[in-house]
Amino acid sequence: MKCANFTFNFDSEDEVKIIIKSLIPEIKHKIPKTNVEVTYSGKTLFLKIETSNISSLRAACNSYLRWINTALNVKKTI
Repeated sequence: MKCANFTFNFDSEDEVKIIIKSLIPEIKHKIPKTNVEVTYSGKTLFLKIETSNISSLRAACNSYLRWINTALNVKKTI
């Protein structure tokens, strides 16, 4: 199993909750051959992605990092 772990530190716990809420539809949809776990503690968000091969891991990482970036850009705009 291939695995990638990301840790994100945000300005507030509310910001973390906004990001998690924006990721929920993607987590429920599920990328084939991929397990994703999103948790948080205070102002820190933890993202764990596990896949069976490296190309799936790269694709899942790119997708989740883009979705987080998009959610942050939308939040800044509003």
